[in-house]
Amino acid sequence: GSTSGPGEHGVEMDQEQVEGSPRGLARLCGLLYLVTIIVGIFNEAFVKGRIFVPGDATATAANLRSMELLWRLGTAGELVMVLCTVVVAYILYVLLRPVGRDLAVLMTLFNLIAIAVQAAYSLRLVEALFPLGSSRYLEAFTAAQLDAMASLALKSHALGFGIALLLFGPFFLVSGYLIRKSTYFPRVIGILYQVAGVAYLANGFGVVLAPRFAGAIFSAIVVPAFVGEVSFCLWLLVKGLDVEKWKALADARTTLREAS
Repeated sequence: GSTSGPGEHGVEMDQEQVEGSPRGLARLCGLLYLVTIIVGIFNEAFVKGRIFVPGDATATAANLRSMELLWRLGTAGELVMVLCTVVVAYILYVLLRPVGRDLAVLMTLFNLIAIAVQAAYSLRLVEALFPLGSSRYLEAFTAAQLDAMASLALKSHALGFGIALLLFGPFFLVSGYLIRKSTYFPRVIGILYQVAGVAYLANGFGVVLAPRFAGAIFSAIVVPAFVGEVSFCLWLLVKGLDVEKWKALADARTTLREAS
């Protein structure tokens, strides 16, 4: 006879809910993934790129004051990315669980911790506006001090985002391995995903260990990371996955669990 706890019954119910439309679930994952990529590019190129002036706190503060609405839209966009990424984390767990449940759990843990760090440091984007307000208590500081505080908040966010990327690194390594072994996703996408994981780890440690070279390191890793993520995103969105192979592996895992 087989024994199974409440948690295992919950896993089986999850599987039954998605077995009918794993391709649809994969395409939803791809759509949400695409949203995060588009919003991320918008924030970097059209928000931070227009407002943040490296090495010039006064100019950065002036831009924040004159383009406050744009900055708030960018901050809201980052929170949208966080929300989408949480859903993506769950869907990827469901889709990759048949390959190896324990590794899928590990992948998800790294993913959620990284998302939590990213969400926490998003507060710094709002905090950057505090010194630039009109509250009377700000009169205790000089204009230069207020500008410096705004810039420090932005630098703190950049550091926190780098640490979040470092934590995303192991997620990409583990999920890339599961993608390679899945048979229902292309093996090459798994390899590209693991390359992205190595790139994010290098960037994260570079931010901490060699901050002077952080910009150069990011420039070096951004292309392989972008290729890995966009490749998987587009495959999910356009192709989804091989349903028959996914179901066969999921059924085999269920049978093995019931027999144990």
